[in-house]
Amino acid sequence: MQHSHEALDRPGGLSGGHLLTPLRHRDFRVLWAGMAISLLGDGIFLIAIAWESYTLWNAPAALSIVGIGMAVPTVLFLLAGGIVSDRHDRRLVMMWADGVRALAVAVLAVLVIANSLRFWELVALVAVYGVGTAFFTPAFEAVVPDLLPAEDLPAANSLDQFVRPIALRLAGPFLGGALVAGGAGLAFGVDAASFGASFIAVAAIRPRVPARDETNASALVAVKEGLRFIRKRVWLWGTLGSAAIAYLVFLGPTEVLLPYMVKNDLGASSLTLGFVFAAGGLGAVGSAVWMGSRGQPRRHISSMYGTWTLATLAVAGYGLATAAWQLMLACMLFNGLETAGTIVWATVKQRHVPSAMLGRVSSLDWLISIGLLPVSFALTAPVAAAIGVRATLVGAAVVGATVTLGALFLPGMREIEKGDEAQLAHRVVPGAVRPSSSEL
Repeated sequence: MQHSHEALDRPGGLSGGHLLTPLRHRDFRVLWAGMAISLLGDGIFLIAIAWESYTLWNAPAALSIVGIGMAVPTVLFLLAGGIVSDRHDRRLVMMWADGVRALAVAVLAVLVIANSLRFWELVALVAVYGVGTAFFTPAFEAVVPDLLPAEDLPAANSLDQFVRPIALRLAGPFLGGALVAGGAGLAFGVDAASFGASFIAVAAIRPRVPARDETNASALVAVKEGLRFIRKRVWLWGTLGSAAIAYLVFLGPTEVLLPYMVKNDLGASSLTLGFVFAAGGLGAVGSAVWMGSRGQPRRHISSMYGTWTLATLAVAGYGLATAAWQLMLACMLFNGLETAGTIVWATVKQRHVPSAMLGRVSSLDWLISIGLLPVSFALTAPVAAAIGVRATLVGAAVVGATVTLGALFLPGMREIEKGDEAQLAHRVVPGAVRPSSSEL
């Protein structure tokens, strides 16, 4: 759907070295060639799906229902996706997921071009798309550390957060706005082709099958291990829990009501919506470059929550805007700040979650964080009808920011950053005491 949902938790980090260093590794280079094209298609999809939804039914409830149709299957299958990605060749998991999504979007393109698409068919096809996403996301997040040595991982993460917003939030939406102006069917067709490019790239990397002892565990045991790992770490369960509540409050309204405002309040075209999303891409790219040049913040948890709180407050700008340039500014602020926090979060997760468990933790991360997203979509239309579109967006920003900031003050939330500071001091100062494993 909209930019924020697509980029909530991707592998992202901070590099003190050269951004292009990871590309010397053949498998990573091939994977990212395909992913860059696929992300461009995803950006096109953001515009096409929103515009087609309101073409079929010009009411906030339309995109709310489409959002529910995509989010529910994703939530339901995320755990399965995480378990499968930890048990089997992650390359094959991603290939199957890409194939499923390519087929769904290709059918969508044919129906739109034939002028025979019905609203229920749109919902059904995005549900299939959502199932594919549930399997692809944890597999991709877990495979990146498999392709690179540990010393190149931060540079790869910074490269991710530089390339991803350029394709997904800047070039993709801009191109999507232009393509939709000529017909949404063409836009969906280009997106389907982009999955083909990703499929070919993933197929070209070497298979990597998880260790045998991991694959012998039952699915239930695997899930319990992931939950146990999260439950013992405040920085994990506190962040996921607060994200679930915050996203319940503000994510549905932003994804549903921003395209509605562009189309109805401003009376603008799909190209204008593309410009708004592209402005968010500029903010995200600038944030990635700035964060990459600064390196990992010492107080990373505090920094992460501070930027996420400000990002959520920026959502109020959508409700207060009366012109397209104001929406663009709000979108730029939201995405820039959201990216800064996500970079820190994903880096912390990669450094403190064992590789053998990263697929399950990533799937649980998504499951818990966006588990209430279908409810958010369902509530958006009636709340907007009751208090108005603009009041809904402003209220969502204020409540969401309050919840986000409040999580920072959970007991033990910032212990992990204290442990990392102690480790840094140990490396710099001879004789310093290394923190115990329980602190991490």
